[in-house]
Amino acid sequence: MGDWLVQNWTEILGFVTGGVCVLLAARRNLWTFPIGIANNVVFFILFADAALYADAGLQVVFLVLAVMGWIGWLRHRGQDDKALVVSTPRRAVLPLVLVAVAATAIIAFALHSYTDSTTEVADAGTTAVSLVAQYMLNRRWIENWFVWVAVDIAYVGLYLSKGLVITGVLYVLFMVFCVIGYLGWKKARHTQVPTGQSPTTAQPDDDLLPSGHRGA
Repeated sequence: MGDWLVQNWTEILGFVTGGVCVLLAARRNLWTFPIGIANNVVFFILFADAALYADAGLQVVFLVLAVMGWIGWLRHRGQDDKALVVSTPRRAVLPLVLVAVAATAIIAFALHSYTDSTTEVADAGTTAVSLVAQYMLNRRWIENWFVWVAVDIAYVGLYLSKGLVITGVLYVLFMVFCVIGYLGWKKARHTQVPTGQSPTTAQPDDDLLPSGHRGA
């Protein structure tokens, strides 16, 4: 047992910090970001050792995005001290798709040309879509959970093919957390009150209106 723990400490620690991070995000808790940063460090070590170079590099980008998201959530909190939930603007959908496609092509080319990766397309695709999902999470766009579910499905297959069974199981658990997160955020949208306003006097501002709508 001791030898197994020593050999798999990065997967185990990644499992724990990753699970806690997603649960906190599902609850709109700001502590999701510092826990997520710790998770990024652990997964960087794990993925680099498994020759998943795009995923390893992704952790560095995630760390930067975590800091940005932390600041953004601090600035957009409700009276319950949790992040305010908004919808993805319709005008953002096409740019997000184009970024994901372009990033996949660029990363796949880099992996094929400069590394010994044997899963460059899958690695690149999951990396690119994960960045889009994280950006959406940082912006508090509720639809981020749909994107995370899609990318988690792909990650399960990728990690199992690399023998990272613990991490593969973690991503199955992530999908469950994503469903919980979406349902929680959906409920919060109808009950949240911006800081400084009361439930009876609060008026929806531009940042809280559904996509395609603006206040008068």
